[in-house]
Amino acid sequence: MKKRLLGCLLNMSEIRKHYFLPEYCIIAEERAKRPSDFAAETGDAEPETRPTHCAFCAGSEEKTPPAGAVYKEGRIFADTEEKRVRKWDFRCFQNLFPALSPIPAFSELSGAGGGASPGFGFHEVIVESPVHGKKLSDFSAVELSELMQVYRDRVCHYRAHENIRYVPLFKNSGGAAGASLDHPHSQLLALPLLPPLLETELQAIGNEEKCPYCTLLEIEKEKESARFIRENRECVAFTPYCSKSPFEVWILPKKHVNYLGDCSKQILSGLGEMIGYVLDSYGKVLGNPAYNYMFYQLFDAPEYHLNLRLLPRISLLAGFEMNTGIYINTVSPERAASYLRGDRLPEE
Repeated sequence: MKKRLLGCLLNMSEIRKHYFLPEYCIIAEERAKRPSDFAAETGDAEPETRPTHCAFCAGSEEKTPPAGAVYKEGRIFADTEEKRVRKWDFRCFQNLFPALSPIPAFSELSGAGGGASPGFGFHEVIVESPVHGKKLSDFSAVELSELMQVYRDRVCHYRAHENIRYVPLFKNSGGAAGASLDHPHSQLLALPLLPPLLETELQAIGNEEKCPYCTLLEIEKEKESARFIRENRECVAFTPYCSKSPFEVWILPKKHVNYLGDCSKQILSGLGEMIGYVLDSYGKVLGNPAYNYMFYQLFDAPEYHLNLRLLPRISLLAGFEMNTGIYINTVSPERAASYLRGDRLPEE
């Protein structure tokens, strides 16, 4: 009887609060599954085939808008309407179906009636490789470092625009994560506004004596922390205490930098190496799931701390989450970290 009671207590759910924001999650381990169960439900990635119509593949450059930045052998070029750069490493061009468009004279058009304003902004695609189906987990350390430098360049490019306040940079990999094409690519948007999510963070940070990200970094980088996954000279990866979904991972630079433009080549290389490690671990533990990763950064707020968040798409939002904004997570971050560190096998 005592053993059964102890087991029930160990499996009781917890309501956890975010490190410094008014956000909550419920850790419900009694509903937990093995990582292999997630892989069976979500399915591995679709077979790597190269469709003849893929506009992102090498040789199909005319099927996209002209690239504003083409990276080739360490140099940056640009397409023209008449001629496209070939044999490239990375290509960056405006999305053919953009969420936002660079409307001329934005300042004169803003403030339209009904609380609406023109959909001004930019929506760019960053093609990460000319090779169809190549995964970031298969990138070399050099390739990952170069990709991070491309990210920095493109963020800085849009920061220079006088009407841009925020640049979301993210990757959707797999249909369940929102990717419409299998070819490896990321996206960024350049917005004329600061999203409420970041405004809330800034307000909370302003109420702290010390950067809360620096504080939590000190806590989570300790190898005694059950949520610690890995560190290199520049960055730390861990599962956050208030994880919204199973196997959520955060990566933070050890140095306080507020956006990619402030990152040295060493920090960029460290970020790339850590992304590669986490994605490789996802593949080993979860069977190559669809995933998202998002950079959180603010170029006009030095008090902010750049961070990267990765989310494998192995659970779905349901009525409770949408009704409350509180997420139910069936795998504690401590247990997820033990799998991603390699302490436990996926079938355990």
